[in-house]
Amino acid sequence: MNRRVYLAAVGSAASTGLAGCSAVSSAFSEDDGCDGCDIGMTRNAFTPDEYEVSVGETVVWKNTSDADHTITARESSLPDGADYFATGGFEDEATAVDAWHAERGGRLGIRETFEHTFDVVGTYRYFCEPHINAGMAGRIVVSE
Repeated sequence: MNRRVYLAAVGSAASTGLAGCSAVSSAFSEDDGCDGCDIGMTRNAFTPDEYEVSVGETVVWKNTSDADHTITARESSLPDGADYFATGGFEDEATAVDAWHAERGGRLGIRETFEHTFDVVGTYRYFCEPHINAGMAGRIVVSE
């Protein structure tokens, strides 16, 4: 193997692996594999794990990892009048969780995207069902 090519690849992988380690809640860049998205997904984390938007804005998540994920709203955290959201289009948290365990329902495959428009002010908590035990959870803060 060409040493320079190898070192360039390793260096590139290392810097990609560190993407999202800052505390800044900004979106991924195109270099991170998240072109056109606001929130990416590593093996066990949403990056960034907190994202702020204004009422009426759409958030786009992209599976930038090599694992399947879900985006499952924490129903108890939804502000009054807010729509429930989950990959797979489920109408409530219990159905979304059950569907994942029954047949991997709501699966967001590698490089797939999911989007949701937030129309109500408040804080929305969500998680990845297959990786919740690893702490894969996030939060959207919606303001006027």
